[in-house]
Amino acid sequence: MLTAPAVPLRIGIVGAGMAGLACAAQLVANGHRVQLFDKGRGPGGRMSTRRMATPLGDAHFDHGAQYFTARDAGFQALVADWERRNLASRWDSSIPDAWVGNPGMNAVIKAMVAPLDVTFGLPIKGLVRDAAGWSLMTADSSLGPFDAVLLAIPAEQAAPLLALHDLALAHQAMLARSQPCWTAMFAFAEPVVISRDVIRGPGDICWAARNSAKPGRAGPEAWVVQASGGWSAAHIEDEADLVAAQLLHMFAQEAATPLPDLVASSAHRWRFALSAGTGLGALWNGEIGLGACGDWLLGPRVECAWLSGRTLASVVARPTAAPLHAAVDHASLRLGGRLAMNASTAS
Repeated sequence: MLTAPAVPLRIGIVGAGMAGLACAAQLVANGHRVQLFDKGRGPGGRMSTRRMATPLGDAHFDHGAQYFTARDAGFQALVADWERRNLASRWDSSIPDAWVGNPGMNAVIKAMVAPLDVTFGLPIKGLVRDAAGWSLMTADSSLGPFDAVLLAIPAEQAAPLLALHDLALAHQAMLARSQPCWTAMFAFAEPVVISRDVIRGPGDICWAARNSAKPGRAGPEAWVVQASGGWSAAHIEDEADLVAAQLLHMFAQEAATPLPDLVASSAHRWRFALSAGTGLGALWNGEIGLGACGDWLLGPRVECAWLSGRTLASVVARPTAAPLHAAVDHASLRLGGRLAMNASTAS
């Protein structure tokens, strides 16, 4: 049985995606007081589900993470609980051990958010540390004080926040560069004539999936089409409407017959998508109470984000200033589910 620490720490976490929520849940279970802050409008992040109105009813798109796998025993137990609660289902059309949130990828994130203290729609602009502890700076106020601050955001966003307080941690973040990904969402009046529900690269389209064929989905024929990292980088500043038109044209080449009438279309740019992972697992400076977690510290998979958050939570109270290396079996995670089939985080 877990026992509360003699002096619970006040901990602020920036980022309420999979890594931040996993970290927060473990810290709360260990008796600490945790608040999370996220710039997004609501739960989901790279596990978001987009809804679009059409003349045929609402269409739904998992436009970030397409699926996840469970190879670690702890994550397997969590996924089994999600399955019992009908929050996750196996998806046989992808890879043999793929899972999806039910009725959308964001279902599991919503469940993780529910028991925690999370504030959405609040970008954090900077970190300040003084005798009282850490403060999180917003556009017009400060939050805190906190005994420790943990960053569960993409490496590119974490680096400038870390740089003023620990150059070694900031350096690790600067080494972890992500590829971007443009994702298009298309709803059609009738089923697209393609023999399979999943299309994988190589090519400018690295992934396309019949989202409406996933377990628990309803609504009209819906496809998610994700461009390769190279194509996305070359078109990173293009207008969304132009990108949607280009991806629709490329997608049409995969169909056996002309595409049915389009009833809804949109495109979303993920600036910080697929990261190779540094292999460190998590970062922690115990002397000043500053840390970081995320898939970029382990690998580009939902499960890796969860493991990174849990790893950081396990050592937050330890008095060490050394960067933390995760003790996980990397071989067992090989080919685990992508965070977004070449994509992820907010633009």
